[in-house]
Amino acid sequence: MNLAYTMQKFQDWFTQQWVILRGKKFNPNDHSWLIGPFGELNGIGEDFIYQLAKKENLNVKRNCLSNGLLASINDLELSEYDLNRLSKNVIGFYEHTSSYKLQFKVKWNPFFRIFGYFVNRLFSQRINQLNIPIKNIHDSEILKSEIINLFNSETNEVKYTIWLRKFESTGKVIYSGIYGTCKIPSGKTCIKAIFPLPKGNATVIMKSSVGENNELILDSSGNKFGDAGFYFLLNDEKNNYWAQFISSFTDKLIVSEINNSLQATQTLKLWNLRVATFNYIIEK
Repeated sequence: MNLAYTMQKFQDWFTQQWVILRGKKFNPNDHSWLIGPFGELNGIGEDFIYQLAKKENLNVKRNCLSNGLLASINDLELSEYDLNRLSKNVIGFYEHTSSYKLQFKVKWNPFFRIFGYFVNRLFSQRINQLNIPIKNIHDSEILKSEIINLFNSETNEVKYTIWLRKFESTGKVIYSGIYGTCKIPSGKTCIKAIFPLPKGNATVIMKSSVGENNELILDSSGNKFGDAGFYFLLNDEKNNYWAQFISSFTDKLIVSEINNSLQATQTLKLWNLRVATFNYIIEK
């Protein structure tokens, strides 16, 4: 029987063992579209950035004032028709993300709020990752948003782009993720967000499209392993790679321009029921 790494917190071991029992073992060389950095046992949040840089001999560049989640919107490989329709201000946000500030609201489905409470208590506060508030926020909270590049000093090539978002009022990390693109087995180019966890990560792969009102739609809906969707990845105690595709959990983000103002709505669903909705006001 394959076992998760034993020398760690029980709740981390238990969830990883669930991934091993329900997921599939895979060869990372055959699934480059899925694989990404894993977190260490001690320290995710901002610590992970420096741990990864040291591990892969990369330099860290912070406060990149004009850098974006994407080097170019062309990285999404949208059709010429969609690219011409997409709001220029939405394009500007993705290409120069660090030039924008975010205001954040959250509304929970009361049925799932207790689930958010346990995730927060058991994992988020301890590992300083995915610190989503468990109460509704009606008045906007300001998020401190920073794009961080990890690059090879010899070639000056950026290997990882990290989007770090913290509550300005408390300094708590709400998201620390590596962002880029990948091409899933169907050939579709998607946005890929990797959130490091102890001995593994949570990876969200989202298909991109342009809506009727020139908005960018990112959708993680998928039916099977290899589709866009939500994946848990980990190393077991023998350094085997495992992944679990969670088809029941979806994430949909719509970034739109309304009256010359950028707004984003993110909806999380489980079993097609709304878990929570996050609303962002994006200002340059």
